[in-house]
Amino acid sequence: MSKLPIGLQVFSIRKEAEADFVQTMRKVKSMGYDGVELAGLYGHAPEKIRDCLKEIGLNPISAHVPYDQLKSDLPGTVAAYACIGCKYIAIPYLTEEERYGTKAYSEMLDNIPEIAGECGKYDITLLYHNHDFEFQKTEEGMYVLDALYQAFPREVLQTEIDTCWVKASGEDPAAYIRKYKNRCPVVHLKDFTGTKPVEFTALGQGVQDVQGLLTAAVESGAEWVIVEQDEHLLNSPMEDMRLSIEYLEDHHKGEE
Repeated sequence: MSKLPIGLQVFSIRKEAEADFVQTMRKVKSMGYDGVELAGLYGHAPEKIRDCLKEIGLNPISAHVPYDQLKSDLPGTVAAYACIGCKYIAIPYLTEEERYGTKAYSEMLDNIPEIAGECGKYDITLLYHNHDFEFQKTEEGMYVLDALYQAFPREVLQTEIDTCWVKASGEDPAAYIRKYKNRCPVVHLKDFTGTKPVEFTALGQGVQDVQGLLTAAVESGAEWVIVEQDEHLLNSPMEDMRLSIEYLEDHHKGEE
C-alpha cells in the first residue's frame, strides 16, 4: 500500500494559530505533518500565509471557506486562496438556516456551479465537507449528502469525507470513502469515543478503525489524509496533534 501525505486542519489548533501563526506552523512541521488545511487567514494577508508556509515547508493543501464568504465575495475569496496556493476549497458547514429543506439550501445548489467555475479558473477543486446533519433523508429517501453529490458531476463538486461524522451517523466510513472512489481527493481522519454527544480524541484513542480508513483512502484515489479534532478534552490541542501523527506514522508505513 502506498503512503499518503498527512495534513493538519488548522481549526484543530485555532487558538494557537490565532495567537502566533508562524510559530504554530513551525511546530506543526516539526511534528512531521506535510501540509495544512486552512480555516481562515488568522489576521494575515494571503501573501504572508503563502510565504510563511513556503518557508517552513508546509503544503497549503486546501481551505475551509464558509459558504457565506464565497457568496458575498466569490472572486476575491477564491483569488486569496489561489494566491496562497491551495489546490482545494471546501464548503465546511451549513448553518441550520442553510440546510436541506430551506430556501437557502436550494439557492446554494443553484450557486455551486458558479463557485466551482470560479475555483476552476485557478485549477482549484471545490469540495463539500460533511457533518452529521447531512445524514437525514430527503423526500426521496436518500441521504442528503448522497443527493448533494448526485446533483453534480465530479468535475463540479468532489467530496471531503469527514470519517468521524459518517461513523457517528451510523454508517461505515471506510465504505463511504470507497463509495466515492476517484472523487475523494481529501479525507478527514477524526477519532471519537463513541459516546453521545460526540467526544473527540486523538487518532487511535477512540472507536475508529484508522488502518481501515487509510486503506480505503489509498484504494479510492485520495491524495491527502487530514487530521482534524474539533475539541480537546484530555490533552492540549498541540499534544493531540502530536499523538495523532505519531499514531499515523506507526500505522501508515506504506510500501517497504
